[in-house]
Amino acid sequence: MCLALNAYWEARNQSYDGMVAVNQVVMNRVASDIYPNTACKVVFQGPTRASWKDPNKSYPIKNKCQFSWYCDGKSDEVSKEHDDNLNAWRRALRSSLQVMSGSADDLVGGALWYHADYVNPKWTKDMIETTTIGQHIFYKK
Repeated sequence: MCLALNAYWEARNQSYDGMVAVNQVVMNRVASDIYPNTACKVVFQGPTRASWKDPNKSYPIKNKCQFSWYCDGKSDEVSKEHDDNLNAWRRALRSSLQVMSGSADDLVGGALWYHADYVNPKWTKDMIETTTIGQHIFYKK
């Protein structure tokens, strides 16, 4: 479910291949020594802060997560009220199962990172661009 949530929020406006590509980056990170070793830990990676109401609960620090949707301060619940959202959720689930089963071709060339094509982050200067799929540009070192 972590993989599907990430694909939905990161690429719901993109093609099926766009969702597969986002999922492959997560799984490439799982296989890497520099990231956590489960999909959920990769997806939800980032600094947290204690709740002011309950110090036993913690919340992600806004805009500091690996994947922006997780700590943007908005609800992470998938709305299935509209056909577009429902279809995107189905694509996210299907693409996640395909990537988890290992039956998807490597669309990202081993990439561990990506960003939207409308931003130009400084961290890309030392990276090798592997491909562009939809609105995402993928990189490896």
